[in-house]
Amino acid sequence: MHVLVRGPGVAGLTVAHELRKRGADVTIVDSYPTFRHAASWLAGGMLAPWCERESADEAVLLRGLDAADRWDAILPGEVQRYGTLVVAPARDYGELKRFAGRTTGHQWLGDAEIASLEPSLAGRFRQGLFFPGEAHLDPRRVLTLLRYRLAVQGVVFAEHSASEEGFDNVVDCTGAARIGTAAGLRGVRGEMLYLETQEIDLARPVRLLHPRFPVYIVPRGAGLFMVGATMIETEFGGPVAARSLMELLNAAYALHPAFAEATVVETGAGIRPAFPDNFPRATREGNRISINGLYRHGFLLAPAMAKGAADLVFNQNTAGRNAP
Repeated sequence: MHVLVRGPGVAGLTVAHELRKRGADVTIVDSYPTFRHAASWLAGGMLAPWCERESADEAVLLRGLDAADRWDAILPGEVQRYGTLVVAPARDYGELKRFAGRTTGHQWLGDAEIASLEPSLAGRFRQGLFFPGEAHLDPRRVLTLLRYRLAVQGVVFAEHSASEEGFDNVVDCTGAARIGTAAGLRGVRGEMLYLETQEIDLARPVRLLHPRFPVYIVPRGAGLFMVGATMIETEFGGPVAARSLMELLNAAYALHPAFAEATVVETGAGIRPAFPDNFPRATREGNRISINGLYRHGFLLAPAMAKGAADLVFNQNTAGRNAP
């Protein structure tokens, strides 16, 4: 079985891994020398199905429950299983109650318990929610490692658009590039930034709730933190807007004032592809399989979607249906 995969982001790489595991010969079209053109490069890397249920359908929770286990199987040792902490300023306690009412899998914490989990946040929040079953990973490290391991396993990375002649199947994982050609697919802009400070130490992702701009802050180690992310219904792909930058910085400062002295290492903006129901699809027409619409759930759902796409490649009786 010879399969061509278009798109070297998290979807394309996990599909290639699944196909190679099943014995297929895989070629990935990779037109760029780095991942910086992939939306995956800007991801938070949170494997947080219970938290995502706050704004997503139950299907996201169910499909993402084993995401940490799947990633552990793909890249052992890269998943950090420290859970997720959700907090809110005292004035926004109603937001915390609302979040709790829309999710499961959490424990209520008091200020002493929050301080025990994250000493840097001692005395800053009276109550919080802890989701012990959640995890996170570093997307940039994972993308780089997975690409290297696939190359070692014999996956071919082609720099230019390879001809599709001679391939049994083609798997399209080009994401936002299909906006305008894939029915119902739209773009949702996400903006993020990286801050560096040695004054704060966090072990796990922390979500700060706010009625207008809830954000998450994910530790990357060595004093580096990813702060994200806006969700704007637009396909504009330009640099980060001043308003968004101010809101992200204000949110980081609300979590801990020491972020005011942090160095802004990087800002970034990208377009997330999404279908009307904000749930991804793996479909096939003839010998072409497509994975798209991962929205804000790329690393959470990519391994499960990759399995579905591989099932479509190897099972010709499922043509035209969404992968399970």
